[in-house]
Amino acid sequence: MTQEKTDSRTLRIAIAQINPTVGDVTQNLAKAREARAEAAREKADIVLFTELFISGYPPEDLVLKPSFLTACLKAVEDLAADTADGGPGMVVGFPRLGDQGRHNSIAVLNDGRIIAIRDKIDLPNYGEFDEKRVFVAGEMPGPVNFRGVRLGIPICEDIWGELGICETLAESGAEILLSPNGSPYYRGKVDVRHQVVLKQVIETGLPMIYANQVGGQDELVFDGASFAFNADRTLAFQMSQFETAITVTDWRKGEDGWRCTRGPMARIPEKEEADYRACVLGFRDYVNKNGFKSVVLGLSGGIDSAVCAAIAVDALGEERVRCVMLPYRYTSEESLKDAANCAKALGTRYDIVPISDPVEGFLSSLSELFEGTEEGITEENLQSRTRGTILMAISNKFGAMVVTTGNKSEMSVGYATLYGDMNGGFNPIKDLYKMQVYAIADWRNKHLPPNVLGPTGMVIPQNIISKAPSAELRPNQTDQDSLPPYPALDDILECLVEQEMSVEDIVARGHDIATVHRIEHLLYLAEYKRRQSAPGVKITKKNFGRDRRYPITNRYRDRS
Repeated sequence: MTQEKTDSRTLRIAIAQINPTVGDVTQNLAKAREARAEAAREKADIVLFTELFISGYPPEDLVLKPSFLTACLKAVEDLAADTADGGPGMVVGFPRLGDQGRHNSIAVLNDGRIIAIRDKIDLPNYGEFDEKRVFVAGEMPGPVNFRGVRLGIPICEDIWGELGICETLAESGAEILLSPNGSPYYRGKVDVRHQVVLKQVIETGLPMIYANQVGGQDELVFDGASFAFNADRTLAFQMSQFETAITVTDWRKGEDGWRCTRGPMARIPEKEEADYRACVLGFRDYVNKNGFKSVVLGLSGGIDSAVCAAIAVDALGEERVRCVMLPYRYTSEESLKDAANCAKALGTRYDIVPISDPVEGFLSSLSELFEGTEEGITEENLQSRTRGTILMAISNKFGAMVVTTGNKSEMSVGYATLYGDMNGGFNPIKDLYKMQVYAIADWRNKHLPPNVLGPTGMVIPQNIISKAPSAELRPNQTDQDSLPPYPALDDILECLVEQEMSVEDIVARGHDIATVHRIEHLLYLAEYKRRQSAPGVKITKKNFGRDRRYPITNRYRDRS
Protein backbone atom coordinates (compact mmCIF):
# COMPACT_ATOMS: atom_id res chain seq x y z
CA MET A 1 0.00 0.00 0.00
CA THR A 2 1.40 3.39 -1.01
CA GLN A 3 2.25 5.59 1.96
CA GLU A 4 0.23 8.79 2.26
CA LYS A 5 1.37 11.84 4.16
CA THR A 6 -0.61 12.76 7.23
CA ASP A 7 -0.27 16.43 6.23
CA SER A 8 -0.64 16.88 2.48
CA ARG A 9 0.15 20.59 2.78
CA THR A 10 3.80 20.13 3.83
CA LEU A 11 6.67 18.41 2.10
CA ARG A 12 10.24 17.97 3.26
CA ILE A 13 12.57 17.55 0.28
CA ALA A 14 16.23 16.57 0.62
CA ILE A 15 18.61 17.47 -2.21
CA ALA A 16 21.53 15.05 -2.55
CA GLN A 17 24.32 17.15 -4.07
CA ILE A 18 26.96 14.43 -3.95
CA ASN A 19 29.85 13.08 -5.99
CA PRO A 20 29.28 9.84 -7.94
CA THR A 21 31.99 8.03 -9.88
CA VAL A 22 31.23 6.98 -13.44
CA GLY A 23 30.97 3.20 -13.67
CA ASP A 24 31.21 2.53 -9.93
CA VAL A 25 27.63 1.36 -9.51
CA THR A 26 28.30 -0.35 -6.19
CA GLN A 27 29.83 2.74 -4.61
CA ASN A 28 27.20 5.05 -6.08
CA LEU A 29 24.51 2.81 -4.60
CA ALA A 30 26.24 2.99 -1.23
CA LYS A 31 26.40 6.81 -1.44
CA ALA A 32 22.69 6.93 -2.29
CA ARG A 33 21.90 4.82 0.77
CA GLU A 34 24.05 7.04 3.00
CA ALA A 35 22.31 10.14 1.66
CA ARG A 36 18.90 8.62 2.25
CA ALA A 37 19.85 7.65 5.81
CA GLU A 38 20.95 11.21 6.53
CA ALA A 39 17.73 12.56 5.02
CA ALA A 40 15.73 10.10 7.12
CA ARG A 41 17.32 11.45 10.28
CA GLU A 42 16.00 14.86 9.23
CA LYS A 43 12.56 13.29 8.62
CA ALA A 44 12.59 14.09 4.89
CA ASP A 45 9.74 12.82 2.75
CA ILE A 46 11.77 12.43 -0.44
CA VAL A 47 15.38 12.65 -1.64
CA LEU A 48 16.17 14.20 -5.02
CA PHE A 49 19.34 12.84 -6.61
CA THR A 50 21.08 14.16 -9.72
CA GLU A 51 20.99 13.05 -13.35
CA LEU A 52 22.16 9.46 -14.00
CA PHE A 53 23.43 9.27 -10.43
CA ILE A 54 23.61 5.49 -10.32
CA SER A 55 25.87 5.26 -13.38
CA GLY A 56 27.67 8.55 -12.80
CA TYR A 57 27.45 11.31 -15.40
CA PRO A 58 28.30 11.30 -18.23
CA PRO A 59 28.62 7.51 -18.73
CA GLU A 60 29.21 7.90 -22.49
CA ASP A 61 29.63 4.56 -24.27
CA LEU A 62 29.39 2.56 -21.05
CA VAL A 63 25.64 2.55 -21.68
CA LEU A 64 26.24 0.45 -24.80
CA LYS A 65 27.18 -2.47 -22.54
CA PRO A 66 24.07 -4.53 -21.61
CA SER A 67 25.76 -5.78 -18.44
CA PHE A 68 26.27 -2.20 -17.27
CA LEU A 69 22.60 -1.35 -17.80
CA THR A 70 21.64 -4.49 -15.91
CA ALA A 71 23.85 -3.51 -12.98
CA CYS A 72 22.31 -0.03 -12.89
CA LEU A 73 18.75 -1.39 -12.92
CA LYS A 74 19.61 -3.84 -10.12
CA ALA A 75 20.94 -0.96 -8.01
CA VAL A 76 17.72 1.02 -8.53
CA GLU A 77 15.63 -2.02 -7.59
CA ASP A 78 17.72 -2.44 -4.42
CA LEU A 79 17.12 1.20 -3.54
CA ALA A 80 13.42 0.79 -4.19
CA ALA A 81 13.31 -2.14 -1.77
CA ASP A 82 14.88 0.09 0.90
CA THR A 83 11.85 2.40 0.80
CA ALA A 84 9.64 -0.34 2.25
CA ASP A 85 10.80 0.90 5.67
CA GLY A 86 8.43 3.88 5.41
CA GLY A 87 11.28 6.40 5.27
CA PRO A 88 12.03 8.89 2.50
CA GLY A 89 11.15 8.12 -1.08
CA MET A 90 13.67 8.83 -3.79
CA VAL A 91 14.05 10.33 -7.25
CA VAL A 92 17.17 8.75 -8.72
CA GLY A 93 18.70 8.90 -12.20
CA PHE A 94 19.94 5.86 -14.12
CA PRO A 95 20.40 4.64 -17.71
CA ARG A 96 17.89 2.01 -18.76
CA LEU A 97 17.00 -0.14 -21.73
CA GLY A 98 13.41 0.42 -22.88
CA ASP A 99 11.36 -0.88 -25.78
CA GLN A 100 12.66 1.86 -28.09
CA GLY A 101 16.29 1.76 -26.98
CA ARG A 102 18.47 3.19 -24.21
CA HIS A 103 17.08 6.05 -22.13
CA ASN A 104 18.44 8.65 -19.75
CA SER A 105 15.86 8.05 -17.03
CA ILE A 106 14.78 8.71 -13.48
CA ALA A 107 12.95 6.33 -11.18
CA VAL A 108 10.63 7.47 -8.40
CA LEU A 109 10.89 5.05 -5.48
CA ASN A 110 8.38 4.64 -2.66
CA ASP A 111 6.71 1.94 -0.57
CA GLY A 112 9.33 -0.66 -1.51
CA ARG A 113 8.95 -0.35 -5.27
CA ILE A 114 9.50 1.75 -8.39
CA ILE A 115 6.29 3.75 -8.62
CA ALA A 116 7.19 5.65 -11.81
CA ILE A 117 9.86 6.03 -14.48
CA ARG A 118 10.37 9.13 -16.59
CA ASP A 119 12.73 9.48 -19.56
CA LYS A 120 14.67 12.51 -20.72
CA ILE A 121 13.12 14.00 -23.86
CA ASP A 122 15.44 16.79 -24.99
CA LEU A 123 18.81 15.11 -25.55
CA PRO A 124 21.65 17.66 -25.80
CA ASN A 125 24.01 17.33 -28.73
CA TYR A 126 26.36 20.32 -28.50
CA GLY A 127 29.58 21.28 -26.74
CA GLU A 128 30.51 18.57 -24.28
CA PHE A 129 27.20 16.74 -24.76
CA ASP A 130 26.53 14.01 -27.32
CA GLU A 131 23.60 12.17 -25.77
CA LYS A 132 21.82 11.57 -29.07
CA ARG A 133 24.65 9.20 -29.90
CA VAL A 134 23.78 6.77 -27.09
CA PHE A 135 20.23 7.57 -25.94
CA VAL A 136 16.80 7.83 -27.51
CA ALA A 137 14.31 10.49 -26.49
CA GLY A 138 11.45 9.65 -24.17
CA GLU A 139 7.79 10.55 -24.54
CA MET A 140 6.24 13.73 -23.19
CA PRO A 141 5.83 13.08 -19.44
CA GLY A 142 3.03 13.58 -16.98
CA PRO A 143 3.46 14.32 -13.27
CA VAL A 144 4.09 11.59 -10.69
CA ASN A 145 1.77 11.25 -7.70
CA PHE A 146 4.05 10.97 -4.69
CA ARG A 147 2.23 10.66 -1.36
CA GLY A 148 -0.54 12.91 -2.57
CA VAL A 149 1.70 15.55 -4.22
CA ARG A 150 1.95 15.71 -8.01
CA LEU A 151 5.62 16.10 -8.96
CA GLY A 152 6.83 17.17 -12.37
CA ILE A 153 10.31 15.81 -13.03
CA PRO A 154 11.99 17.29 -16.14
CA ILE A 155 15.54 15.98 -16.57
CA CYS A 156 18.32 18.53 -17.15
CA GLU A 157 18.08 19.62 -20.82
CA ASP A 158 14.29 19.24 -20.60
CA ILE A 159 14.25 22.64 -18.86
CA TRP A 160 16.85 24.25 -21.16
CA GLY A 161 15.24 23.66 -24.55
CA GLU A 162 12.14 24.94 -26.30
CA LEU A 163 10.00 21.79 -26.36
CA GLY A 164 7.54 23.05 -23.74
CA ILE A 165 8.13 20.10 -21.42
CA CYS A 166 7.67 22.07 -18.20
CA GLU A 167 4.52 23.74 -19.55
CA THR A 168 3.11 20.31 -20.42
CA LEU A 169 3.80 19.12 -16.88
CA ALA A 170 2.07 22.19 -15.45
CA GLU A 171 -0.94 21.78 -17.74
CA SER A 172 -1.28 18.14 -16.68
CA GLY A 173 -1.42 18.97 -12.99
CA ALA A 174 2.14 19.15 -11.64
CA GLU A 175 2.41 21.14 -8.39
CA ILE A 176 6.21 21.33 -8.00
CA LEU A 177 8.99 20.81 -10.56
CA LEU A 178 12.01 18.75 -9.46
CA SER A 179 14.84 18.80 -11.98
CA PRO A 180 17.83 16.43 -11.64
CA ASN A 181 20.86 17.79 -13.50
CA GLY A 182 24.39 17.00 -14.63
CA SER A 183 25.46 20.54 -15.52
CA PRO A 184 29.24 21.10 -15.87
CA TYR A 185 30.98 24.23 -14.70
CA TYR A 186 32.12 27.12 -16.75
CA ARG A 187 32.70 30.67 -15.58
CA GLY A 188 29.39 32.38 -14.78
CA LYS A 189 27.33 29.20 -15.17
CA VAL A 190 25.31 29.67 -11.96
CA ASP A 191 23.76 32.88 -13.29
CA VAL A 192 22.93 31.12 -16.56
CA ARG A 193 21.15 28.31 -14.69
CA HIS A 194 19.20 30.80 -12.60
CA GLN A 195 17.92 32.48 -15.75
CA VAL A 196 16.93 29.14 -17.31
CA VAL A 197 14.96 28.13 -14.24
CA LEU A 198 13.37 31.55 -13.83
CA LYS A 199 12.11 31.35 -17.41
CA GLN A 200 10.36 28.05 -16.64
CA VAL A 201 8.98 29.35 -13.34
CA ILE A 202 7.51 32.36 -15.13
CA GLU A 203 5.99 30.24 -17.92
CA THR A 204 4.54 27.55 -15.66
CA GLY A 205 3.72 29.48 -12.48
CA LEU A 206 5.30 26.60 -10.51
CA PRO A 207 8.29 26.49 -8.15
CA MET A 208 11.31 24.52 -9.37
CA ILE A 209 14.12 22.74 -7.56
CA TYR A 210 17.35 22.39 -9.54
CA ALA A 211 19.63 19.61 -8.18
CA ASN A 212 23.11 19.48 -9.68
CA GLN A 213 25.89 16.93 -9.45
CA VAL A 214 29.22 17.85 -7.86
CA GLY A 215 32.67 16.43 -8.65
CA GLY A 216 35.20 15.96 -11.43
CA GLN A 217 34.78 13.55 -14.32
CA ASP A 218 37.72 13.57 -16.75
CA GLU A 219 37.76 17.14 -18.13
CA LEU A 220 34.39 18.15 -16.73
CA VAL A 221 33.80 19.64 -13.30
CA PHE A 222 30.30 19.53 -11.87
CA ASP A 223 30.03 22.35 -9.39
CA GLY A 224 26.81 21.61 -7.53
CA ALA A 225 25.30 24.98 -6.53
CA SER A 226 21.82 23.42 -6.43
CA PHE A 227 18.99 25.89 -5.85
CA ALA A 228 15.27 26.55 -6.17
CA PHE A 229 12.96 29.39 -7.14
CA ASN A 230 9.53 29.91 -5.69
CA ALA A 231 6.60 30.51 -7.99
CA ASP A 232 6.81 34.24 -7.26
CA ARG A 233 10.34 34.26 -8.79
CA THR A 234 12.15 34.66 -5.46
CA LEU A 235 15.21 32.53 -4.78
CA ALA A 236 13.98 29.83 -2.42
CA PHE A 237 17.37 28.43 -1.43
CA GLN A 238 20.94 28.25 -2.72
CA MET A 239 23.35 25.43 -1.91
CA SER A 240 27.13 25.80 -1.92
CA GLN A 241 29.34 25.43 -4.99
CA PHE A 242 32.11 22.80 -5.35
CA GLU A 243 31.04 21.05 -2.13
CA THR A 244 29.04 17.90 -1.44
CA ALA A 245 25.97 18.29 0.74
CA ILE A 246 22.67 16.65 1.63
CA THR A 247 20.37 19.58 2.27
CA VAL A 248 16.84 19.28 3.64
CA THR A 249 14.33 21.92 2.61
CA ASP A 250 10.79 22.49 3.88
CA TRP A 251 7.86 23.30 1.60
CA ARG A 252 4.32 24.37 2.48
CA LYS A 253 1.24 24.54 0.29
CA GLY A 254 -0.79 27.72 0.57
CA GLU A 255 -3.50 29.36 -1.49
CA ASP A 256 -0.93 30.23 -4.17
CA GLY A 257 0.63 26.77 -4.28
CA TRP A 258 3.87 25.41 -2.84
CA ARG A 259 6.54 27.62 -1.30
CA CYS A 260 9.88 26.91 0.36
CA THR A 261 9.90 27.85 4.05
CA ARG A 262 13.36 26.57 4.99
CA GLY A 263 16.58 26.26 3.02
CA PRO A 264 20.18 27.50 2.93
CA MET A 265 21.47 30.64 1.27
CA ALA A 266 25.08 29.86 0.47
CA ARG A 267 27.53 32.34 -1.01
CA ILE A 268 28.51 31.63 -4.62
CA PRO A 269 32.18 32.39 -5.40
CA GLU A 270 33.00 34.55 -8.40
CA LYS A 271 35.67 34.79 -11.08
CA GLU A 272 39.15 33.76 -9.89
CA GLU A 273 37.89 32.00 -6.77
CA ALA A 274 35.42 29.92 -8.75
CA ASP A 275 37.99 29.06 -11.42
CA TYR A 276 40.60 28.11 -8.86
CA ARG A 277 38.23 25.91 -6.86
CA ALA A 278 37.06 24.24 -10.07
CA CYS A 279 40.70 23.45 -10.93
CA VAL A 280 41.30 21.96 -7.48
CA LEU A 281 38.13 19.85 -7.53
CA GLY A 282 38.70 18.59 -11.07
CA PHE A 283 42.33 17.75 -10.37
CA ARG A 284 41.60 16.03 -7.04
CA ASP A 285 38.89 13.81 -8.48
CA TYR A 286 40.91 12.89 -11.57
CA VAL A 287 43.85 11.79 -9.43
CA ASN A 288 41.82 10.03 -6.75
CA LYS A 289 39.17 8.41 -8.92
CA ASN A 290 41.87 6.97 -11.17
CA GLY A 291 43.78 5.56 -8.22
CA PHE A 292 47.01 7.61 -8.32
CA LYS A 293 48.74 7.76 -4.93
CA SER A 294 50.90 10.79 -5.75
CA VAL A 295 51.88 13.24 -8.49
CA VAL A 296 55.13 14.71 -9.80
CA LEU A 297 55.71 17.87 -11.80
CA GLY A 298 58.57 19.89 -13.15
CA LEU A 299 58.88 23.10 -11.12
CA SER A 300 60.65 25.56 -13.40
CA GLY A 301 60.41 28.78 -11.42
CA GLY A 302 57.72 30.01 -13.82
CA ILE A 303 54.12 30.95 -13.14
CA ASP A 304 52.41 27.96 -14.76
CA SER A 305 54.23 25.22 -12.87
CA ALA A 306 53.97 27.20 -9.63
CA VAL A 307 50.19 27.50 -9.95
CA CYS A 308 49.90 23.80 -10.84
CA ALA A 309 51.98 22.92 -7.77
CA ALA A 310 49.68 25.03 -5.58
CA ILE A 311 46.59 23.37 -7.05
CA ALA A 312 48.13 19.92 -6.52
CA VAL A 313 48.97 20.61 -2.87
CA ASP A 314 45.56 22.14 -2.20
CA ALA A 315 43.90 19.10 -3.79
CA LEU A 316 46.04 16.27 -2.42
CA GLY A 317 48.20 17.56 0.40
CA GLU A 318 51.93 18.25 0.40
CA GLU A 319 52.92 14.65 1.11
CA ARG A 320 51.46 13.46 -2.21
CA VAL A 321 53.17 16.08 -4.39
CA ARG A 322 56.76 15.92 -5.64
CA CYS A 323 58.39 18.86 -7.40
CA VAL A 324 61.49 18.48 -9.56
CA MET A 325 63.71 21.27 -10.88
CA LEU A 326 65.45 20.20 -14.12
CA PRO A 327 68.07 22.89 -14.81
CA TYR A 328 70.23 23.33 -17.89
CA ARG A 329 72.81 25.95 -18.84
CA TYR A 330 70.11 28.52 -19.66
CA THR A 331 68.28 28.12 -16.34
CA SER A 332 68.83 31.34 -14.38
CA GLU A 333 69.81 31.57 -10.74
CA GLU A 334 66.60 33.54 -10.31
CA SER A 335 64.52 30.58 -11.50
CA LEU A 336 66.41 28.17 -9.25
CA LYS A 337 65.71 30.41 -6.28
CA ASP A 338 62.06 30.97 -7.21
CA ALA A 339 61.38 27.24 -7.65
CA ALA A 340 63.01 26.39 -4.34
CA ASN A 341 61.04 29.11 -2.55
CA CYS A 342 57.78 27.93 -4.08
CA ALA A 343 58.36 24.32 -3.04
CA LYS A 344 59.28 25.49 0.46
CA ALA A 345 56.16 27.64 0.76
CA LEU A 346 53.99 24.69 -0.31
CA GLY A 347 55.88 22.19 1.85
CA THR A 348 56.47 19.72 -0.97
CA ARG A 349 59.40 17.45 -1.64
CA TYR A 350 61.82 19.25 -3.95
CA ASP A 351 64.50 17.53 -6.02
CA ILE A 352 67.05 18.96 -8.45
CA VAL A 353 67.96 16.79 -11.44
CA PRO A 354 70.36 18.56 -13.85
CA ILE A 355 69.80 17.67 -17.50
CA SER A 356 73.18 18.71 -18.94
CA ASP A 357 74.54 15.19 -19.35
CA PRO A 358 71.54 13.68 -21.18
CA VAL A 359 71.07 16.76 -23.39
CA GLU A 360 74.75 16.80 -24.36
CA GLY A 361 74.52 13.06 -24.95
CA PHE A 362 71.69 13.53 -27.41
CA LEU A 363 73.55 16.33 -29.15
CA SER A 364 76.67 14.20 -29.37
CA SER A 365 74.74 11.28 -30.85
CA LEU A 366 73.17 13.60 -33.44
CA SER A 367 76.28 15.67 -34.19
CA GLU A 368 77.19 13.84 -37.38
CA LEU A 369 73.61 13.90 -38.62
CA PHE A 370 73.22 17.61 -37.77
CA GLU A 371 76.61 18.66 -39.13
CA GLY A 372 76.45 21.85 -41.17
CA THR A 373 73.11 23.01 -39.71
CA GLU A 374 72.45 25.92 -37.40
CA GLU A 375 71.28 25.51 -33.82
CA GLY A 376 67.64 26.43 -33.33
CA ILE A 377 64.29 25.09 -32.25
CA THR A 378 65.41 21.46 -32.54
CA GLU A 379 68.07 21.91 -29.88
CA GLU A 380 65.62 23.83 -27.68
CA ASN A 381 63.10 21.04 -27.95
CA LEU A 382 65.73 18.48 -26.96
CA GLN A 383 65.93 20.20 -23.58
CA SER A 384 62.17 20.02 -23.12
CA ARG A 385 62.00 16.39 -24.28
CA THR A 386 64.81 15.44 -21.92
CA ARG A 387 62.87 16.96 -19.04
CA GLY A 388 59.74 15.11 -20.13
CA THR A 389 61.63 11.80 -20.28
CA ILE A 390 63.06 12.26 -16.78
CA LEU A 391 59.65 13.10 -15.33
CA MET A 392 58.14 10.04 -17.00
CA ALA A 393 60.96 7.90 -15.58
CA ILE A 394 60.19 9.18 -12.09
CA SER A 395 56.51 8.42 -12.75
CA ASN A 396 57.28 4.87 -13.88
CA LYS A 397 59.61 4.19 -10.96
CA PHE A 398 57.45 5.57 -8.15
CA GLY A 399 53.91 5.40 -9.60
CA ALA A 400 53.35 9.16 -9.45
CA MET A 401 51.21 10.74 -12.18
CA VAL A 402 53.03 13.45 -14.13
CA VAL A 403 51.25 16.80 -14.01
CA THR A 404 51.63 18.76 -17.24
CA THR A 405 51.48 22.52 -16.86
CA GLY A 406 50.81 24.35 -20.15
CA ASN A 407 48.19 27.09 -20.18
CA LYS A 408 45.53 27.67 -22.85
CA SER A 409 47.43 30.52 -24.51
CA GLU A 410 50.40 28.22 -25.13
CA MET A 411 48.24 25.27 -26.14
CA SER A 412 46.39 27.51 -28.60
CA VAL A 413 49.45 28.57 -30.58
CA GLY A 414 51.58 25.46 -30.14
CA TYR A 415 54.06 27.11 -27.76
CA ALA A 416 54.71 23.70 -26.21
CA THR A 417 56.87 20.69 -27.05
CA LEU A 418 55.22 17.44 -27.99
CA TYR A 419 56.73 14.59 -25.94
CA GLY A 420 58.43 17.22 -23.80
CA ASP A 421 56.64 19.69 -21.52
CA MET A 422 53.36 18.29 -22.88
CA ASN A 423 54.08 14.92 -21.20
CA GLY A 424 51.70 14.10 -18.39
CA GLY A 425 48.49 12.53 -17.26
CA PHE A 426 46.46 15.64 -16.46
CA ASN A 427 46.70 19.43 -16.73
CA PRO A 428 44.80 21.49 -14.15
CA ILE A 429 45.29 24.82 -16.02
CA LYS A 430 44.82 23.59 -19.59
CA ASP A 431 41.72 25.77 -20.08
CA LEU A 432 43.07 28.95 -18.47
CA TYR A 433 44.63 31.67 -20.61
CA LYS A 434 47.95 33.07 -19.42
CA MET A 435 46.51 36.22 -17.84
CA GLN A 436 43.93 34.11 -16.04
CA VAL A 437 46.76 32.01 -14.61
CA TYR A 438 48.31 35.19 -13.21
CA ALA A 439 44.93 36.23 -11.82
CA ILE A 440 44.31 32.98 -9.93
CA ALA A 441 47.91 33.03 -8.63
CA ASP A 442 47.31 36.47 -7.16
CA TRP A 443 43.95 35.35 -5.73
CA ARG A 444 45.42 32.21 -4.14
CA ASN A 445 48.20 34.18 -2.47
CA LYS A 446 45.54 36.31 -0.73
CA HIS A 447 43.00 33.61 0.11
CA LEU A 448 42.79 30.06 1.44
CA PRO A 449 39.89 28.28 -0.30
CA PRO A 450 37.60 26.06 1.78
CA ASN A 451 38.22 22.32 1.91
CA VAL A 452 41.83 22.41 0.70
CA LEU A 453 44.92 20.78 2.19
CA GLY A 454 47.47 23.46 1.33
CA PRO A 455 48.92 26.19 3.56
CA THR A 456 47.71 29.72 4.00
CA GLY A 457 49.65 32.80 2.92
CA MET A 458 51.79 33.51 -0.14
CA VAL A 459 52.34 30.09 -1.70
CA ILE A 460 53.53 31.50 -5.05
CA PRO A 461 56.54 33.81 -4.59
CA GLN A 462 55.86 37.32 -5.81
CA ASN A 463 58.92 37.28 -8.05
CA ILE A 464 57.39 34.42 -10.06
CA ILE A 465 54.35 36.61 -10.71
CA SER A 466 56.36 39.77 -11.41
CA LYS A 467 59.11 38.58 -13.74
CA ALA A 468 58.79 38.25 -17.52
CA PRO A 469 57.79 34.69 -18.48
CA SER A 470 60.42 32.60 -20.25
CA ALA A 471 60.92 29.01 -21.34
CA GLU A 472 64.67 29.53 -20.72
CA LEU A 473 65.72 27.39 -23.69
CA ARG A 474 68.26 29.92 -25.00
CA PRO A 475 70.13 32.94 -23.61
CA ASN A 476 67.99 35.90 -22.46
CA GLN A 477 64.83 34.34 -23.90
CA THR A 478 61.35 35.64 -23.08
CA ASP A 479 57.97 34.44 -24.36
CA GLN A 480 57.43 37.78 -26.06
CA ASP A 481 60.35 37.04 -28.41
CA SER A 482 57.97 34.66 -30.20
CA LEU A 483 54.51 35.82 -29.16
CA PRO A 484 52.61 39.09 -28.78
CA PRO A 485 52.27 40.41 -25.20
CA TYR A 486 49.95 38.06 -23.34
CA PRO A 487 47.12 40.56 -22.77
CA ALA A 488 46.90 41.08 -26.53
CA LEU A 489 47.42 37.40 -27.36
CA ASP A 490 44.74 36.29 -24.91
CA ASP A 491 42.23 38.75 -26.31
CA ILE A 492 42.88 37.60 -29.88
CA LEU A 493 42.60 33.95 -28.83
CA GLU A 494 39.37 34.49 -26.89
CA CYS A 495 37.92 36.12 -30.00
CA LEU A 496 39.04 33.25 -32.24
CA VAL A 497 38.33 30.32 -29.93
CA GLU A 498 35.48 31.30 -27.61
CA GLN A 499 33.56 33.61 -29.94
CA GLU A 500 34.55 32.37 -33.43
CA MET A 501 34.98 36.00 -34.54
CA SER A 502 36.23 36.99 -37.98
CA VAL A 503 39.67 38.50 -38.48
CA GLU A 504 37.97 41.72 -39.58
CA ASP A 505 36.03 42.00 -36.32
CA ILE A 506 39.11 41.23 -34.22
CA VAL A 507 41.13 43.90 -36.02
CA ALA A 508 38.29 46.33 -35.31
CA ARG A 509 39.04 45.83 -31.60
CA GLY A 510 42.43 47.46 -32.17
CA HIS A 511 44.68 44.53 -33.08
CA ASP A 512 47.23 44.53 -35.90
CA ILE A 513 45.92 42.55 -38.87
CA ALA A 514 49.21 40.77 -39.55
CA THR A 515 49.36 39.66 -35.92
CA VAL A 516 45.80 38.36 -36.00
CA HIS A 517 46.47 36.39 -39.20
CA ARG A 518 49.61 34.92 -37.66
CA ILE A 519 47.84 33.87 -34.45
CA GLU A 520 44.98 32.33 -36.45
CA HIS A 521 47.52 30.36 -38.50
CA LEU A 522 49.31 29.13 -35.37
CA LEU A 523 45.99 28.17 -33.79
CA TYR A 524 45.06 25.92 -36.70
CA LEU A 525 48.60 24.59 -37.09
CA ALA A 526 48.77 23.41 -33.46
CA GLU A 527 45.65 21.24 -33.68
CA TYR A 528 47.71 18.06 -34.08
CA LYS A 529 49.55 18.83 -30.84
CA ARG A 530 46.35 19.45 -28.90
CA ARG A 531 44.94 16.11 -30.06
CA GLN A 532 47.86 14.46 -28.27
CA SER A 533 47.75 16.54 -25.12
CA ALA A 534 46.69 15.41 -21.66
CA PRO A 535 43.11 16.10 -20.51
CA GLY A 536 42.56 19.11 -18.28
CA VAL A 537 39.88 20.91 -16.31
CA LYS A 538 37.23 22.69 -18.40
CA ILE A 539 36.89 26.30 -17.22
CA THR A 540 35.70 28.26 -20.28
CA LYS A 541 32.62 27.76 -22.41
CA LYS A 542 34.75 26.29 -25.20
CA ASN A 543 37.66 24.12 -24.13
CA PHE A 544 39.94 22.23 -26.48
CA GLY A 545 38.65 18.69 -26.87
CA ARG A 546 34.99 18.23 -26.01
CA ASP A 547 33.82 21.69 -27.04
CA ARG A 548 36.02 22.62 -30.01
CA ARG A 549 36.47 19.93 -32.64
CA TYR A 550 38.46 21.29 -35.55
CA PRO A 551 40.08 19.11 -38.23
CA ILE A 552 43.84 18.60 -38.05
CA THR A 553 44.12 18.77 -41.84
CA ASN A 554 42.71 22.23 -42.45
CA ARG A 555 43.77 24.79 -45.04
CA TYR A 556 41.10 27.38 -44.28
CA ARG A 557 42.35 30.81 -43.26
CA ASP A 558 40.21 33.92 -42.81
CA ARG A 559 41.61 36.51 -45.23
CA SER A 560 39.10 39.25 -44.41
